[in-house]
Amino acid sequence: MSTATKPQVKDSYNEADLPQFEPMPWSLKEIRDALPARLFKRDTARGLRFFAVDLVMTTALWTAATYIDPYFAKAEVIEKFSPIGAEVARWASWSVYWWFQGLVFTGIWVIGHECGHGAFSENQWVNDILGFVTHTFLWTPFFSWRISHHRHHSNHASMERDEVYVPKTRSDLGIPPEKEQWEPLDWDELFGDTPIYTLYMLVRQQFLAFPAYLLWNVSGQKHYPKYTNHFDPNSVLFTKSQRGIVMISNAGIAFMIWGVWKSCQIWGAADTFKYYGLPWFLVTHWFIMITYLHHTDPVMPHYRGKEWNFQRGAAATVDRPFLGWQGRFFLHDVAHFHVIHHFFPKMPFYHGPEATDYLKAFIGEHYNFSDKPVFKALWDNYNDCQFVEDEGDVVFYRNKEGKSIRRPTDPYFVGKKSTKVE
Repeated sequence: MSTATKPQVKDSYNEADLPQFEPMPWSLKEIRDALPARLFKRDTARGLRFFAVDLVMTTALWTAATYIDPYFAKAEVIEKFSPIGAEVARWASWSVYWWFQGLVFTGIWVIGHECGHGAFSENQWVNDILGFVTHTFLWTPFFSWRISHHRHHSNHASMERDEVYVPKTRSDLGIPPEKEQWEPLDWDELFGDTPIYTLYMLVRQQFLAFPAYLLWNVSGQKHYPKYTNHFDPNSVLFTKSQRGIVMISNAGIAFMIWGVWKSCQIWGAADTFKYYGLPWFLVTHWFIMITYLHHTDPVMPHYRGKEWNFQRGAAATVDRPFLGWQGRFFLHDVAHFHVIHHFFPKMPFYHGPEATDYLKAFIGEHYNFSDKPVFKALWDNYNDCQFVEDEGDVVFYRNKEGKSIRRPTDPYFVGKKSTKVE
């Protein structure tokens, strides 16, 4: 007998008895008409005020950081704290700098994200220039990313066409079909990683997933050719008419390579890393964590074929009170009000709170919100969102025991009828 079909004790789980999900019936026009037209107005001056605050904060943090090492190197400070105490206080101060500078940098990346959607200004030149500058500064090829990100929004939650966070299927992972109840799969054999290994894989995702996506299409569509990436103007991601702006994006990244090299020559690699490098690593962590938790949750469906439409895909996202007030202030509400952003990507972020209230009132239970602490949600979802079935037009994630927490209503349900007696 294969180890993957090792007999296990039967439990009470029954797929047919799970809470049922009915796909959303409304058209996008009906949903848009439920929101006031004024919420779609883009105010360039208002957006620039947010950006100006980001610049002031990052400059202030940089300036304050220049005093950390000289201050704790003073003889009177060392005498006051003791050599060990002064060193601990020094690195504690650097940690505070990295935390807040990482958040401010992430907020600057969010401004570029708004520009990529054309949500920052009515003037496309303003969107293009500011988006290019902010994203290049944070190692994102702006125009190349904008193209694939637009396709993500246009096809979110479609198993065939979405660009990122496309669920793996049972066959992708080589998981055999379910056996009869007397011979279930040995899920411990299939997914029995130690918590330490799971933590390692999660940390790897948080810090390397975005560069891996840009360079090798990791977590992207599986049907793209090998070596698909955001830096090849001839990539399947781009049309011939888009090759020029892809090369402009590449030139920006090349400039950043040169800039960091010159910084290391002038100020040293250690200072370049402390002032800029480590906060940038935190940016990749924050927006990968934010986007992963927006689009990955066992409660949200994915669609195949004709059952997908834009508004159903937009509703397959979740709002989270990410980092509380810090998330709202530093990250410009990007995590708190993401569902409305998927419905209307050109709506400015500062209208998100009010627009979400109107959206919730209209779509009701189809609006997804979770107040689970975000680091716990990250751990839980990383373990509970393993794969979806190869069959079915409306599918939900399964965990490391092959179980879902939700299923589609009977017209979309691929499985056995319930045996529960009413």
